[in-house]
Amino acid sequence: MTRNERSKRDNLPASILASIRNRRNREAAGHHPHDPAQGMLVASYNVHKCVGVDGRFDPERTSHVIREIGADVMALQEADTRFGERRGLLDLHWLERETGLTPVPVSGVSRAHGWHGNVVLYREGLVRDVHQVKLPGLEPRGCLVTEIEFNHGATLRIIAAHLGLLHRSRHQQTKMILDIIGSRGEQPTLLLGDLNEWRLGDRSSLHGLARVFSGTPKAVPSFPSRLPVLALDRIMSNRAGLIDHVRVHDSALARIASDHLPIKAVVRTSVEPSVPAAIEV
Repeated sequence: MTRNERSKRDNLPASILASIRNRRNREAAGHHPHDPAQGMLVASYNVHKCVGVDGRFDPERTSHVIREIGADVMALQEADTRFGERRGLLDLHWLERETGLTPVPVSGVSRAHGWHGNVVLYREGLVRDVHQVKLPGLEPRGCLVTEIEFNHGATLRIIAAHLGLLHRSRHQQTKMILDIIGSRGEQPTLLLGDLNEWRLGDRSSLHGLARVFSGTPKAVPSFPSRLPVLALDRIMSNRAGLIDHVRVHDSALARIASDHLPIKAVVRTSVEPSVPAAIEV
């Protein structure tokens, strides 16, 4: 076994041990409000249909987590019921009033907040384009592709996705996402969402994304929320330096409101295009 193979084999046990060691530190650290002077904050959050780790359905609690994050752009997963006529689970009017966030509009749905449970919320900008994409696989999965021009002048393409539980399905879904990007002009792009993959390197179903999302910082464990060891949630960028690093939003409320912790990153919108490089995703 090579040194690299041993490192990959030991990755999960090492993450578990690190989470156990850091448990007291994270409980004391809490979270710090975002300083807008640092830049634009983006976040991703699987809200688990507003059911917390205590088994309680509590949309108000979920909304308060969203408020304390203070993001300028946020991708939500599992924000609608899953079967039948999908129905939104959050109070969007409260969210807009308390956070300034409004959902990117989707078509063809009546009571749902988003598309296959994916919602993109944004503040102070203009939505220039929206595409609702049904992803392949055995489960009903989808992604939202939108371009937003913000009031400060920057334009971002946001791809919000929730990938499947099966490895083969994720391969198909990432290929479709790459095809979507390839059919559009080059511009700053972020992929946000619960990508359901904890593996790194060649064994990862996300490995093919590396040729486009070359500016992706190290993934951070976000699941399960009480003792995070798996980096299922990701924020990925197509330009080096567009986001410097990804952090979890590790508040007392977030640890109980969903089985996933939210993740977040500050965007530097002045970054120039970069040449893709090999990375571990």
